[in-house]
Amino acid sequence: MRLNQAEEIRYFTFDHLDNANLVHAVFARRGGVSPYPWESLNVGGLVGDDPSRVLENRRRSFRAVGRKMETMFDVWQVHGDEVVCAESPRPLDVPHQKADAILTDRVGLTLFMRFADCVPILLYDPYRRVAGLAHAGWIGTVKQTVKAAIVAMQDKYHSKPGDILAAIGPSIGMHHYEVGPEVAKQVRDVFGSDAKTLLVSPNGSEDRVQFDLWEANRIILEQSGVRQIEVARVCTACEAQDWYSHRGEKGQTGRFGVLIGL
Repeated sequence: MRLNQAEEIRYFTFDHLDNANLVHAVFARRGGVSPYPWESLNVGGLVGDDPSRVLENRRRSFRAVGRKMETMFDVWQVHGDEVVCAESPRPLDVPHQKADAILTDRVGLTLFMRFADCVPILLYDPYRRVAGLAHAGWIGTVKQTVKAAIVAMQDKYHSKPGDILAAIGPSIGMHHYEVGPEVAKQVRDVFGSDAKTLLVSPNGSEDRVQFDLWEANRIILEQSGVRQIEVARVCTACEAQDWYSHRGEKGQTGRFGVLIGL
């Protein structure tokens, strides 16, 4: 990833998406107006922060990349596999649709999501000119939300998976992400033999194992036919000075924003 700065706002971009001249950004937590424990560029509206501060943080984020808030389309993220194809911005007084993947082929529309450990996945087809975002925690990973997004890109926009550029953004690393036996079972059911590389038990105990969300979503993308995949390999729990981490900060934290737009 490349570090960019606009005034006090720090955001990261991916090399192959930059090379495709695509507007996108993964915003670090600095440069906003929110106090502790959301300090400072919190864009999450459901974590206890004042709505006026959240709105200002979103405005600052959009301004940093030369976009207007009025171009935003976002959803209510619910840890599912629903995909929404956006054709126009969502007015602030219109209720959110529930989804964990959003796509668009509309120039000037900006897709926006919020994260704090879950995996942000950015998608772009430079030939059909389609952009997308997906949100995957462990539930979205075993539900293969990003696969649903790739299928929707094929069905709705006639994208070819081999043309799609994908980027896996900052999220919780395997060494900080323990899961219980009920989650591990679902991972084994979905990933089969690949689960051996995705689940590691540092102490030899089957009760608590570590789950590699980065590699799991890379495998899903690859099995979906995507070949051009860039992985940030940045752990949100390790670098709390730059990222919000729900686990690392014991639930008392904000959400960082990710956007993409044609």
